[in-house]
Amino acid sequence: MPTKKPRLNVVLEHKVYEILTNIAKKKGISLSLLARDLIKDALEIYEDIYWDEIAGKREKTFSYERALSHKETWE
Repeated sequence: MPTKKPRLNVVLEHKVYEILTNIAKKKGISLSLLARDLIKDALEIYEDIYWDEIAGKREKTFSYERALSHKETWE
């Protein structure tokens, strides 16, 4: 049955394609499913890096004197 999900064509180096094919065979999944899962994992890592950078910038300007207590936050 055709899917309505967007499709993506990717050009890979031969060695990368071989590695992905071997992994997919070992896992018993399609190459497309493996690629989709790896892209999702990469996006999560990318997001973690982004938020870590944001947190690092905020940490440099954090002041305990100006910070609200837990009680003050929920009042």
